[in-house]
Amino acid sequence: MVSSENQTLHAAYDSRVEGNVIFTRVDAAINWMRKNSLWPMPMGLACCAIELMATASARFDISRFGMEVMRFSPRQSDVLIVSGTVTYKMALAVKRIWDQMPEPKWCVAMGACASSGGMYRSYAVLQGIDRLIPVDVYISGCPPRPEALIEGLMKLQTKIEGEEPTKTQKKEFFDQVS
Repeated sequence: MVSSENQTLHAAYDSRVEGNVIFTRVDAAINWMRKNSLWPMPMGLACCAIELMATASARFDISRFGMEVMRFSPRQSDVLIVSGTVTYKMALAVKRIWDQMPEPKWCVAMGACASSGGMYRSYAVLQGIDRLIPVDVYISGCPPRPEALIEGLMKLQTKIEGEEPTKTQKKEFFDQVS
């Protein structure tokens, strides 16, 4: 008990604080922030791009998941959504955009063409974007519906939520720096 001239203050449990305190690990908090503020870089190369655009419309509304900020600058994006047929001529541009994106970054292959070359078995079509860059989530369909893209992005959020800290993931980088 603390007393002053006019009043007596009791040192006790303050029930107003009960709902305002959260205990967690730093990496869990960072992963929570990352998964709820993904900024996609749309790489629309064919018909799947129309479904990608529909996903941002009011009917499907990916802003519910914190992904409404479509960035057309790779330096401001953290999710590359490759949608459509990737030709060898376009593959270098996709790789350049991927390399310009800051870490951490993720890739979503949207549709049969981006995932496996689709129906095109020709000398001009890359048989899956995973031959060029690492893919985190594959979305099937030709073209996949906007609901499928939303489900794929939710799976990506689940994956991000369980990731290890960046220092553990990029150990060789941090060893070189220190």
